[in-house]
Parts: sequence; structure tokens; C-alpha cells
Amino acid sequence: MPQLKNSATDLRRRYPVFFEIGLALSLTTIILLFSVPMDSTGELEIVETQQEVVLVEEVEQTHQAEKPPPPPKAPAPIEVANEAIVEDIVLDFDMDLDLSESVAPPSLPPPPPAAEPETPREVEPEIFVVVEQPPELVGGLEALQARIEYPELARMAEIQGTVFVQFVVDEQGNVNDPVCVRDPGGGTCEEALRAVRDAKFEPGRQRGRPVKVRFSLPIKFRLR
Repeated sequence: MPQLKNSATDLRRRYPVFFEIGLALSLTTIILLFSVPMDSTGELEIVETQQEVVLVEEVEQTHQAEKPPPPPKAPAPIEVANEAIVEDIVLDFDMDLDLSESVAPPSLPPPPPAAEPETPREVEPEIFVVVEQPPELVGGLEALQARIEYPELARMAEIQGTVFVQFVVDEQGNVNDPVCVRDPGGGTCEEALRAVRDAKFEPGRQRGRPVKVRFSLPIKFRLR
């Protein structure tokens, strides 16, 4: 009796498994029945479909052969005369060699003249633009303006303006190389250059020593 109870208990436990298996088989059968086509007589018609076969042909890869360069052209033949005259060279082996005679050494060219020592070049002093102590005009700009004489041509043409004169003040305070940077015309530039050439400056200094400095002054021309 105990064995029968155990087997019945095992069967009850397996009921759900059997039920699921039977349900799956029935669904599979129904699907197969609906998927198979039937003709008008009610009989099943099995249609075989022929599978397409795709053939892949292997394409042989070709290589383009490089042609060698053409050979160089042969040089044109040079005609040579058949009759070639060859002079016979006569060698005299019976020459007497006198070893008592002294052989004079070959004459050598005279030695080149000694180079003259180069004189040291004088180094031109540098012209400064900005220095620690700039040049100062002796008497001031007002004294320079007072020495200006208005040019007659500029007065008649009523020319007015400012002439900017640029020059170099050397170590002694003299004016060198004055030029007009801006000129209204009428002879004002010439008069400004004359007044600047006669001016005297206190030289500019860099590190306590006098140096050349590039300087400029404005010279005004006004009609009263």
C-alpha cells in the first residue's frame, strides 16, 4: 500500500508536465494542418520548392605588365682611314750619363711681399635717439624764434606754419646735418635751417659721458 500511494503522488506531481506536453503537441498539429495547402477535392497538396543555387565564380586578378624601356640607340659609326701613318720612335740607349756634372736646382718663384699691417679703423660713435640726459638748447627755443627773419616770399604769399628741423647734436653741442622734415614753403625751410645751424646746445649724455643724439625742433612762422 505505501508503494501505491507514492506512485499516485508522483503521478499527481507530473500532471502539469504531461498537460503542457500534450498542449504543445496539439498546437503543433493544428499549425501543421493550417500550413499545408489543400486542393478543391479536400486532399492535401505538398508543393516542393526548388532552392535557387547561386554559383560564385572566382575572378582571376590580372596584373598589367610593365614594358621595359626601349634600348638606347647605338652611336653612329665613325669612319677611320684604312691607311694610318704611325711614326717610328727611335730610342737611343747608348747615351752617356755624366754624374760629375752638378744638377742645378729648379728656380723657385720669389716669396710674396710681406703684407702691410692694417691700420685700425676709427669706429664712428653711435648716434642715440633716446638718452638719459637729452641735449638742451642754450638760451631756449624763444631765443631761437627771436632770431628768425620772416621770408619775404612767404610774407607776400601769406604762408604760415611750422617747420620741423631734424639734426644731430654732437659731443661738443654743435648742430650737424640739419634737414627739414616738414616745410610749409615760401623759403621758411631755408630760414629755419639758418637759425638752427647758428644754435648751440648742451650735449646729451649717456651714462655720464657726452654722446651724439638725433634731435628735432619746431620753428613756427606766424604773420602778425
